[in-house]
Amino acid sequence: MPVIPYRGRFAPSPTGLLHAGSLMTAVGSYLEARCRGGEWWVRMEDLDPPREMPGAADDILRTLEAFGFEWDGEVVYQSQRHHLYQAALQQLIASGHVYPCSCSRKEITSVARRGVDGYVYPGWCRDGCRNQRDSQAWRLRVDDAPVAFVDRLQGRYQQNLATDIGDFVLLRADGFWAYQLAVVVDDAEQGMSDIVRGADLLVSTPRQIHVQRCLGLPTPGYCHLPLLVNAAGEKLSKQTLAPAIDRAAVARELRLALCRLGHVPPAECQSAAELWQWARANWSLAAVPVGPCLL
Repeated sequence: MPVIPYRGRFAPSPTGLLHAGSLMTAVGSYLEARCRGGEWWVRMEDLDPPREMPGAADDILRTLEAFGFEWDGEVVYQSQRHHLYQAALQQLIASGHVYPCSCSRKEITSVARRGVDGYVYPGWCRDGCRNQRDSQAWRLRVDDAPVAFVDRLQGRYQQNLATDIGDFVLLRADGFWAYQLAVVVDDAEQGMSDIVRGADLLVSTPRQIHVQRCLGLPTPGYCHLPLLVNAAGEKLSKQTLAPAIDRAAVARELRLALCRLGHVPPAECQSAAELWQWARANWSLAAVPVGPCLL
């Protein structure tokens, strides 16, 4: 099998329809992959059924097709890959990296301090469950040491997981897999060399690197693109009532996405095909802004 020099992906969650912020991420990850002579895959991160919108996964794919995205391989659905996550968890159990936890969120938030991404787990169940409950989560032990990496756009970033995050959940007590485990397993199994995604996930990356190390998996390159925010500084999302992208205005929306990524096409580029042709000839990560973009 030939060696793929670059393999990237776009991994939307079907909790809502594709909006302008997710289109920005798709455009940036797609252009970076194609301009480096690589592959671009699509993975549907559908691991949280209670939060998913019926029909959203199919609508996202239809929107990508309408905008002229062409992906490699078949679309992968996380909901069909539970066996891979279970195998990874079993490996971590066997190596002693994880432990069962019976603490409720209410118990934790009543005493824990805030970290960089929620409450820092106080480690109550590290040496055995403190409560006897039928449902238990599985937590990954973290080290009191920095986890650092150099992001291709954001620069050097690091966390001390022990003080900033705490031991974190890989399998929730309700039986749903945590994003931090699933994304690591999928990226490794699919052979992803580079992860280009939104800057909201920068804070998750040290946890994912720690999972990779515990599983003996390679660490891909990372690049976190700027977020599109509203006037209140909030990331566009279903929660902030972001409108779905307009499939009837492909050229306009594509031009806006490119401009927000620091690439302003000439006025004579009117069609989506012309915009894509220009973008592939002129794409440069050096032109992409680091900070958030206002809608």
